[in-house]
Amino acid sequence: MRAMVYRGPYRIRVEEKDVPRIEHPNDAIVRVTLAAICGSDLHLYHGMMPDTRIGTTFGHEFIGVVEEVGSSVQRLKRGDRVMVPFNVYCGSCYFCARGLYSNCHNVNPNATAVGGIYGYSHTTGGYDGGQAEYVRVPFADVGPQIIPDWMADDDAVLLTDALATGYFAAQLGDIVESDTVVVFGAGPVGLYAARSAWLMGAGRVIVIDHLEYRLAKAREFAYAETVNFAELDDVVLEMKRQTDYLGADVVIDAAGAEADGSLLQQVTSAKLKLQGGSPTALNWAIDSVRKGGTVSVAGAYGPVFSAVKFGDAMNKGLTLRMNQTPVKRQWPRLFEHIQQGYFRPSDIVTHRIPLEHIADGYHIFSAKLDDCIKVLVQPGA
Repeated sequence: MRAMVYRGPYRIRVEEKDVPRIEHPNDAIVRVTLAAICGSDLHLYHGMMPDTRIGTTFGHEFIGVVEEVGSSVQRLKRGDRVMVPFNVYCGSCYFCARGLYSNCHNVNPNATAVGGIYGYSHTTGGYDGGQAEYVRVPFADVGPQIIPDWMADDDAVLLTDALATGYFAAQLGDIVESDTVVVFGAGPVGLYAARSAWLMGAGRVIVIDHLEYRLAKAREFAYAETVNFAELDDVVLEMKRQTDYLGADVVIDAAGAEADGSLLQQVTSAKLKLQGGSPTALNWAIDSVRKGGTVSVAGAYGPVFSAVKFGDAMNKGLTLRMNQTPVKRQWPRLFEHIQQGYFRPSDIVTHRIPLEHIADGYHIFSAKLDDCIKVLVQPGA
């Protein structure tokens, strides 16, 4: 089969790999019909995440058609059109029993930190991802779900991570009616978090970024006020000014490990790899939220030291909430929102590329060329 293969930072290509096979009676083999490039894939592409091994296939956002199932699989059959959450999880351990699918204890040798994730380095289990023609899906009776007939493929693939994560980020904020919500980062997750904040009762939503085309999308798609931090001497001071010098009720970090805004943090994290990611957006969030407020972290960070202002968070009495998204837990409510026409996930898609051109897709997305917000990958094209 043809698959995207990692060959080192900024070096990926499409190569022939063996078609995955059934390794356990609970496995399924899925023929990928549509995948996506996620902002967190760029952390791998840039060499930010440890133990990203040569030969790995990325891709944790994908849908497809079941080609083969193991002897124990009961819920799926050949020919089913399925969406697969980015979490690999068993469904029965201590954490899965409590709905913490992203913290499954049985799918990752490094499970003290995180469960399994498709195509996201050996720190999350070493599973090959869906930027390929075929993918092995463990615990096939637990994770995948048959796509409803009424749902378009372009929408379904975005439910496997980006939309679910943005929605979860807003949930973690414990938003109550009339809250002021600030979102750092106007990528896909930030856009979805901002749009979701309205559904949870926000009275005001502000999105902060430094790219004008992404801020325009935040106004159009998320109906948010926008602030370009590159035009300000002090974005935190501006947020205080806009909130009667109290701070926002809820701040969401949807930027993560490669947030711009501080040259020092960029050098020590992205260049020298001395941190698990630039904590610029997270520190801005801690400084911009009011005392007693909530900071929700949806952006991905590496599992090593980051220079976070934890003392300030403690002194302000903040609630910090974060996790990798337990994707399937979000689906029932998101299905309702989409069916009722509250939003269409695919409205943020800007680029579609065949699998053979995926290196170009990564470059365009990484360099923020051609007003790129979200890239879909078509293995069969």
